[in-house]
Amino acid sequence: MYGSAGVLTRLKLQNWLLFVSVVLLWGSNWSIMKVELNILQAPVTFVLHRFLVSVAVLFPGFVLLRRRLPRDRGTLVKLFMLCLIFVSIIVTQAFGLMEESSGIGSVLSYTQPLFVFCLAVPFLNEKLTTVKVVGVIVGFLGVVILFLGRVTAFPADSILVMLFGAFLWAVSVLFYKRSLTHVDPFVTHFVQLAVGSVFLCAYAFGTSGFVVSADVTYVGLLIISSIGALAAGNVVWLYLLKREEATTLSGSSLIIPAVALVFGRWILGESLGFESILGSGLTLAGVYLVNWRGRNNAHAASQGKA
Repeated sequence: MYGSAGVLTRLKLQNWLLFVSVVLLWGSNWSIMKVELNILQAPVTFVLHRFLVSVAVLFPGFVLLRRRLPRDRGTLVKLFMLCLIFVSIIVTQAFGLMEESSGIGSVLSYTQPLFVFCLAVPFLNEKLTTVKVVGVIVGFLGVVILFLGRVTAFPADSILVMLFGAFLWAVSVLFYKRSLTHVDPFVTHFVQLAVGSVFLCAYAFGTSGFVVSADVTYVGLLIISSIGALAAGNVVWLYLLKREEATTLSGSSLIIPAVALVFGRWILGESLGFESILGSGLTLAGVYLVNWRGRNNAHAASQGKA
């Protein structure tokens, strides 16, 4: 088995089970976030709420497990830079999701592997192949179709915002893989959330002030999404990223937007027009091709060769 299915088979059994949990957490979370944003109508405040709940959930574990922060200055600087990128990704996704459907929003965010490949060529000296170049072209053609299909019906700015978030996500994947895999994933994510909370609190108090919602539905979904997708999901993702190839995980993550489209249809009743189906199909096909490996490459990967 090769391609996206083959990528999944190369994951170790324990890591494969963990990846399935991430797929379910992140795939369903797009619909949950959409409902929360519809209630609150404040993207930055929404992200701040999620960060604070996640920090509160992870803090006891940070203390009881006696996790320690890195002590060398270089690692701390890199970790701080990753925090800034992480906050930018989550805030950007929230702004884009305000105007975009949950299903299409997830598809746009998971163009991340296309950007990973585009950045890996100049910065990691990854070799160009015909299949991968075709994959990039097909993937971004799908994005263009999604964009054109929304010019008349929806604000097209949301697509650009989501794509920028996907680009930042790709940057964070490469940056983490190159510079911070030696740091405990739990510590990395806890610091991302804690530092992000400080920045977002400063922004909130400097603008509209800290806003709290008493809506029962919002509070319930906030707890679910914060504990599941943001806290547990990201810790597991960093754990997997530390132990598996970045391209392997990027290829495997193709299934998450497909799950999100199903949940969007099931939970929110989101309909998909012809342009949405065609654009999403081409985008996901492009991601598949970018991460596809032939027989020789698959064998090399099994030997630990990136």
